Amino acid sequence: MAEITINAQDGSGSFFGYLATPASGSGPGIVVIQEIFGVNQVMRDITDWLAGEGYVALCPDLFWRIEPRIELTDKSQAEWDRAFELYQAFDVPKGVDDIQAAVTALRAQPACSGKVGAVGYCLGGLLAYLTGCKTDADTAVGYYGVGIDGMLDAAQGLAKPLVLHIAEEDGFCPKEAQAQILQGLGGNDAITIYSYAGQDHAFARVGGEHYNAEAAGLANQRTLEAFRAALGS
Repeated sequence: MAEITINAQDGSGSFFGYLATPASGSGPGIVVIQEIFGVNQVMRDITDWLAGEGYVALCPDLFWRIEPRIELTDKSQAEWDRAFELYQAFDVPKGVDDIQAAVTALRAQPACSGKVGAVGYCLGGLLAYLTGCKTDADTAVGYYGVGIDGMLDAAQGLAKPLVLHIAEEDGFCPKEAQAQILQGLGGNDAITIYSYAGQDHAFARVGGEHYNAEAAGLANQRTLEAFRAALGS
């Protein structure tokens, strides 16, 4: 495990990314897109998990333009409050640009075999959707993408595979928004949408309040299947 420096596309600076390499020494790449808590232990664990599955995984610090290297948990109200402050201050288009920079940096890593996908959670779920629509990543997977219902037009013409995991009881993505997502994206054969009955936001966050091992296991299995189909392993 290591850190790399990623240069912003707009020339405004650089930011770090947590890099995990598989035991084989090489493989396809996956950019891991953070929740609203920064590149914390949860995100590093996901990055390590993907490396264990044969991928060169990179989790970039997307809050660097606000506060570099912020690292929060979901265990206190103060940290939740700070996380939502960061979320509200976050510039989504700049974030997508920074993800493209991360994709480019990952492809340039000697260990990366060339193809690169992305997976994101919470805020990162929306960003994964936009990564699939707006960057040259080969595929993307989004978990509980809050706000996708307001950006459905971004998927027009999308031909690369995109997978979305939706929690049916997600308080941040109400039923009406879920219906709009299903209606707006359901006609595109490149997009696969899975809904998880009875599950709330962040059902796949290990140790989180709404973690559900069975639902998380199923979603993660589907994620790996999508990556293997699009990227190899």
